[in-house]
Amino acid sequence: MKTKNNLLLLAFLLMGLMPVMGQVKTAELPDPNPGDQACWLSLKTTKVGWGSIDERYSRSQVAAFAANPVLHGWRGERVFAQAVISTPKQLDRVTLKVSDLKSGNNTIPSSCIDKYFVCYVMGDKYNSKDSLLMADRLDASEAMSVEANTTRPLWFDVHIPESAKAGTYKGTVTVNCDGTSFNLPLKVEVVNRVLPTPDKWAFHLDLWQNPYAVARYFDVPLWSKEHFDKMRPLMKMLAAAGEKVITASIIEHPWNSQTYDPFESMIAKMKQIDGSWKYDYTVFDAWVSFAMECGITEQIDCYTLVPWSYKFEYYDCATNSTKHVACKPGEQKYEDIMLPFMKDLAAHLKAKGWFERTCIAMDERPMEQLRAAWDLVRRADPGYRIEGAVNYSPEVVNMMYDISLGYRHAKLPEEVVLQRRADNLRTTFYTCCNPNRPNTFLSSPLAESAFLGWHALAKGYNGYLRWAYNSWPVEPCLDSRFGTWTAGDTFLVYPEGPSLRWERLVEGIQQYEKMRILFPTLKPSKKDAMEALLKPMSNPNPDASVDFRDWVASGNKFLRSVE
Repeated sequence: MKTKNNLLLLAFLLMGLMPVMGQVKTAELPDPNPGDQACWLSLKTTKVGWGSIDERYSRSQVAAFAANPVLHGWRGERVFAQAVISTPKQLDRVTLKVSDLKSGNNTIPSSCIDKYFVCYVMGDKYNSKDSLLMADRLDASEAMSVEANTTRPLWFDVHIPESAKAGTYKGTVTVNCDGTSFNLPLKVEVVNRVLPTPDKWAFHLDLWQNPYAVARYFDVPLWSKEHFDKMRPLMKMLAAAGEKVITASIIEHPWNSQTYDPFESMIAKMKQIDGSWKYDYTVFDAWVSFAMECGITEQIDCYTLVPWSYKFEYYDCATNSTKHVACKPGEQKYEDIMLPFMKDLAAHLKAKGWFERTCIAMDERPMEQLRAAWDLVRRADPGYRIEGAVNYSPEVVNMMYDISLGYRHAKLPEEVVLQRRADNLRTTFYTCCNPNRPNTFLSSPLAESAFLGWHALAKGYNGYLRWAYNSWPVEPCLDSRFGTWTAGDTFLVYPEGPSLRWERLVEGIQQYEKMRILFPTLKPSKKDAMEALLKPMSNPNPDASVDFRDWVASGNKFLRSVE
């Protein structure tokens, strides 16, 4: 991890968080709520065992082990397991090894299994600023030290090859703690069905990418080769989850500065001395081309014609200065700036062969402003597609190619959702700073991330939108809190890799795809059973007593019964 804040670095040194000779250590903040430490008095030796993927294990408490897991998946699917170390003594070097998994003469090679140490990040609770140290960040380091009287979870991501034969595969996870090995049995049941590759998934995943955060965090020049090199693993990880949309900002600060790294305009706008306009698409073209090379190819969302600040920036050649014009859709000043831009953008997109996959995107703004903006877009080019995260209004159904509804504001009638699907229009839902549950905050139970795929299935939606894939705070690997948002709201992955929340989100998307594939093959009685299973999952205001782990478990159980 690269730390650029000298005060933070000094704090790490003072807290003893930097490695000492002979140790391999990750930087983590102290647990502000260690609880009763008496549990460690009865633990005489290091213990290693399997845990549950639904649990965020406390670093300060002895872990309760679970039964040996039996993972279950299709060919081409990813399945997950979590183990836990609890130790009363300092472990200077812990390493992980997984054997090949064998089923008769068939093998899933160990190279198909990603191994991670689970690291702790500071967070908080919904509508509370009380600090919480939470297990979340996945670290693929070769080795790590574990402090005395602490717990360290371990995460395993098994990529079942599409070429694998059906059967029960067995192998061993070896956890070596300062020379003492602990062997855990690992079993994977592979079903003779194939999950298509993520680029062929129907699930419409729309997570907003922030390239500006990557440049700042890694301290590389914006849009340089180094910048693209740092972004590539993140974008490929996103594509491997089935991401369909490239996030492109076409004006300055479309959402003000709600993130630590504001979005800049990827298209420069210049007013010439004679009053005509000129546009520079160099950055826009480079970003879109790069994202497509990484595997995100279906849709380009251009944000936005209705920014939060109602300010538009351009360079004025006559005065050799940057101008900021305050105006709103429907006003003449707005038309003078945006109409020629939207016409030129359409021509550029057509020349690049991107027009048909581009959406002019807008989020929740007053309806009268959206109407005026939509009117301008249609006059610029009637072929433009419009995308937006807005609450239901009858005219929205006919105006928008891609619509996303807030989880608790999802009032679109079922017949409208079905008709939009039949018309090849996109309908998704989103979570953001709310609701409290289900969500993907650092404090959210992990099953809630997996449940989002089930909810999309239950509502008949095409997929899921979230406003922040990687809008990191200053040091996300240490502290996920930022501004007024609940910790973790601004990102799902870390600069160097995934999170527990990310892995479980992928799980839910895979289950959506599997149910979609299976449904046409089901007998009427099983279709009825499936509808009964999904009905409570469609409720946008579930009872407070609902445990999303139970819903996800019941969904997975039904899947196994119909495979």
